[in-house]
Amino acid sequence: MGATLSKLNARKTGGVRPSATHPLSTEEHRKIDAYWRACNYLAVGMIYLRDNPLLRRPLKPEHVKNRLLGHWGSSTGLSFTYVHLNRLIRKYDLNAIFLAGPGHGAPGVLGPVYLEGAYSEIYPSKSEDVDGMRAFFKDFSFPGGIGSHCTPETPGSIHEGGELGYSISHAFGAAFDNPDLLVAVVVGDGEAETGALATSWHSDKFLNPIRDGAVLPILNLNGYKINNPTLLARVPNEELVHLFKGYGWVPHFVEGDDVDLMHQEMAGTLEECLLEIRRIQEEARASGKASRAHWPMIVLRTPKGWTGPKEVDGHKVEGYWRSHQVPLSGVRENPAHLKLLEDWMRSYRPEELFDEKGRLIPELKALAPTGTRRMSANPHANGGLLRKALCLPDFRDYAIPVEKPGQTAAENTRPLGRFLRDIMRQNPSNFRVFGPDENSSNKLDALYEVSKKLWLADYKPEDADGGELSPDGRVLEMLSEHTLEGWYEGYLLSGRHGFFSTYEAFVHVIDSMFNMHAKWLAMAEQLPWRAPVSSLNLLITSTVWRQDHNGFTHQDPGFLDLVVNKSPDVCRIYLPPDANTLLSVANHCLKSTDYINVIVSDKQKHLQYMTMDEAIVHCTKGISIWQKVSNDQGSEPDVVMACAGDIPTKEALAAVVLLREHFPNLKIRFVNVVDLYRLVPSTEHPHGLSDRDFDSLFTKDKPIIFNFHGYPWLIHRLTYRRTNHKNLHVRGYKEKGNINTPLDLAIQNQIDRFSLAIDVIDRVPSLEVAGAHAKEILRNMQIDCQSYAYEHGVDKPELDQWTWSA
Repeated sequence: MGATLSKLNARKTGGVRPSATHPLSTEEHRKIDAYWRACNYLAVGMIYLRDNPLLRRPLKPEHVKNRLLGHWGSSTGLSFTYVHLNRLIRKYDLNAIFLAGPGHGAPGVLGPVYLEGAYSEIYPSKSEDVDGMRAFFKDFSFPGGIGSHCTPETPGSIHEGGELGYSISHAFGAAFDNPDLLVAVVVGDGEAETGALATSWHSDKFLNPIRDGAVLPILNLNGYKINNPTLLARVPNEELVHLFKGYGWVPHFVEGDDVDLMHQEMAGTLEECLLEIRRIQEEARASGKASRAHWPMIVLRTPKGWTGPKEVDGHKVEGYWRSHQVPLSGVRENPAHLKLLEDWMRSYRPEELFDEKGRLIPELKALAPTGTRRMSANPHANGGLLRKALCLPDFRDYAIPVEKPGQTAAENTRPLGRFLRDIMRQNPSNFRVFGPDENSSNKLDALYEVSKKLWLADYKPEDADGGELSPDGRVLEMLSEHTLEGWYEGYLLSGRHGFFSTYEAFVHVIDSMFNMHAKWLAMAEQLPWRAPVSSLNLLITSTVWRQDHNGFTHQDPGFLDLVVNKSPDVCRIYLPPDANTLLSVANHCLKSTDYINVIVSDKQKHLQYMTMDEAIVHCTKGISIWQKVSNDQGSEPDVVMACAGDIPTKEALAAVVLLREHFPNLKIRFVNVVDLYRLVPSTEHPHGLSDRDFDSLFTKDKPIIFNFHGYPWLIHRLTYRRTNHKNLHVRGYKEKGNINTPLDLAIQNQIDRFSLAIDVIDRVPSLEVAGAHAKEILRNMQIDCQSYAYEHGVDKPELDQWTWSA
């Protein structure tokens, strides 16, 4: 379709058009088009060439890569947007960054990044000359080189686009608390079909125009995915207007394939959107009143594979799914395709764009911003450069008093809420807390004493009665773990700090987002120019063992199994057994950089075991013998009772008490694990114990009964190389239970005190026969507990309120 027709369609459907139809002068137009041609030339060169980068010789098969990898289809739309944004950056001295949502869109971003000079500054071997361009081309999608996404190696990137759906949420995370920043984000129309992306359009309701920057989404409808049409590209403009107005956006349309008209259309529309953004911000900042704004966004319709081959071997390519990846295959073996490739590349007229040395000619070089105004060199896209350490209160001040271990109960997460409250107070512009409508449920509601939940939409009178809403709130709650996680990641990657809490069973919603962020951090750690960013701190609560009313659907501790798949340089897992160990762990995590810290701690009341001083020592070691529970001092134990997690610790303690009643001479060593990675060999993880230290704790040949919070096989996976693994017997969640009392659920999964004590009797040789009577008693007690629960709906009071005495 032509750009003229698109203007008519936009007027018909209520879209907004630029007031000036030709905002570019003839000279501006000529230069911008030339710059864009240079970007497109580089994109094709990256996909195809390993030599002869400027075609100063006839193209031959040996100049082409043996394997043709990469994606052409969305590249031109990305570079088209990038080049026009550069014009506005120079005109208005904008502070802007660029996020590329379309999958495999790197060629469309790497081209302008290289032309700006940022790529060569970071990677000197990719210099701005013929040799550098040759190396630049060869490294793309090449073994030992760079990938086809906007990976951490891409200057200016905070969004890789490997898994689709997170570009808008990342963009908003970067815009929060950055009042002068414009985040331009291109959304692919394939990406727009994902649930995560669809929900993230609601992010506009959380952008405070006074204290935050702005996000400008550009939905690039190029029509196709890998080999299917995209849904939104086949929707009439009238429906798109209704859709995006329903989300709260004001859509502007730029559409067509006539290059000359499209440059004018894009220039005018982008500028109009920018001026509207500034108007919204200036009005809000002048009035001092933050309210929900209706922000502009752009729907950019361009052909997939725009400016590429229109037809190959009688098949449509430009404007069709065949342009998605490599439009011309078999180039080395097919002379006709080789000729098509050469004609395609020469159509960009590289001889007009690059000088004798292979550098972009000066008049085009001058179109790009300079210094840190380049989107590829903006420090907000290398957030560690801007990161400032949190001002942390002393976590010891929030300690739960523990006069006698195991005698009193408290909600483990409530003191953490007070700690986070005061962190929020002392860091009012670079710390936010994220959670899906659960901060009160998770006992973190002390936060609201300092900062309410951000709410910019309408208010009702009843909201004043416990709603905890405010347009100035810094607690972000939305029932979309995807969007929250995306905000959080964007906030961290642009240099700030945060904390995320969510229910254990539903943290799986962000399994793949966790994967993507872990991979980003692992790659970024290998790049010395990437400054460290704050760690992603994830509190998993409302855990498997306390789902008294939620039942089977809310019982899933398997997120930990996923975490251990990732790089040991990135991931950490902590299972603090009480409130003071949780505070110590949280303080450590909030100070750290470049990690994902997963903390598992239930929100219900649990026994408290350690003074703060004891908790600090225990957490520093990550694993330790609890001397007050153990009675094997000066000798080898008969059995090692180990545990990790709050309920497993309580049940293991109770099992020790039962065993002492029946076998007072039994030597028991009690080991508690806070840092799960201490179980891994030191050769596999930086927190791992050496084999000597592991054997010292767990012995070389004595039975080990390990009571674990999660699925039992995870402990076997972590310890299978250890000397005494054959004697390790793990109890954990085994997919048993539903609406159970806490003790009944433990019994069904065999992590209860009775099952553990019976297990010890079965594993200690001296008790196999002598312990028969004790086993009978313990099994009878177990049956009695279950019968009581099924009759009364609660656990027996003496067991529910059980305390431990040293």
